[in-house]
Amino acid sequence: QVQLVESGGGLVQAGGSLRLSCAASGSIFSIDAMGWYRQAPGKQRELVARVTSGDNTNYADSVKGRFTISRDNAKNTVSLQMSSLKPEDTAVYYCNAVIRNIQSPYYTSNYWGQGTQVTVSS
Repeated sequence: QVQLVESGGGLVQAGGSLRLSCAASGSIFSIDAMGWYRQAPGKQRELVARVTSGDNTNYADSVKGRFTISRDNAKNTVSLQMSSLKPEDTAVYYCNAVIRNIQSPYYTSNYWGQGTQVTVSS
């Protein structure tokens, strides 16, 4: 079994910063990619940022230049540094990981964290 545990959400004023962290644990053989998605009320879940095991990153256009994703492969963690936050960044942020389990390393499985609320006040 694999678990993703997130931390770091909260309430911040517009223009402020927050840092989200996510740690993966369990029967992990390797992690192909880790990332962050978000879902605002009444909207679909969307990709915020993603980083592969080869450190290739991609960002949503709306967060480019403001958010930075980083990954520690040795610790199976991923972080999202969010700066210049805007009210439209308000959402539940979910950690995501594409993982190969020890029991079946030839196949990948998609895992999600429980979500952490980020609220940006104007």
